[in-house]
Amino acid sequence: MRCTGSLEDSVRRLGFASIAGVDEAGRGCLFGPVFAAAVILSPDSPVPGLADSKTLSPGRRSQLAGLIRQRAAAWAVASASPSEIDRINIREASRLAMRRAVEALPAPADYLLIDALTIDLPLPQQAIIKGDAQVTAIAAASILAKVDRDACLDQLSLEYPGYGFERHKGYPTEDHRDALRRLGPTPLHRRSYAPVREALQQSL
Repeated sequence: MRCTGSLEDSVRRLGFASIAGVDEAGRGCLFGPVFAAAVILSPDSPVPGLADSKTLSPGRRSQLAGLIRQRAAAWAVASASPSEIDRINIREASRLAMRRAVEALPAPADYLLIDALTIDLPLPQQAIIKGDAQVTAIAAASILAKVDRDACLDQLSLEYPGYGFERHKGYPTEDHRDALRRLGPTPLHRRSYAPVREALQQSL
């Protein structure tokens, strides 16, 4: 499903000029940070083919990420660590990563369109359910967050061999659960998640 810019257009008609789409990646993973991105698309330099990152192949995501970085008016990617996830829970850590991404934008946003959540910033904003499948700016953010998180997991797979992070990216696949049972959790596994807690108890 291709996204449209109709919601961004309606917000612009209200007088807002710098509308950021915001989304996260990695919320359901057992391992590693949760990433978030914020993207202000330029009406004068559209990125054709934007869609929910989950519906795109890795190659297509990478191609679109390059176009987004070239053509967007502003973009930023941020994260929240596994220890932050364990301390404040994944929902709040996702909101924290989103806030960090918005705050890191090189040009400030004046309105936020966010996938499913709101964040603690004094900006007008809307939470859009399934926003990454409907709103171009949110789709762009979902792509950048996913591409950067996947690259991070590829690097971490070299630091923690044997877990298969380069394949499953930290999601709770059977391959990952089997590695947890065999090898135990790494320091970057999310201990607040039940499969990690169970593996930790087994390894004690």
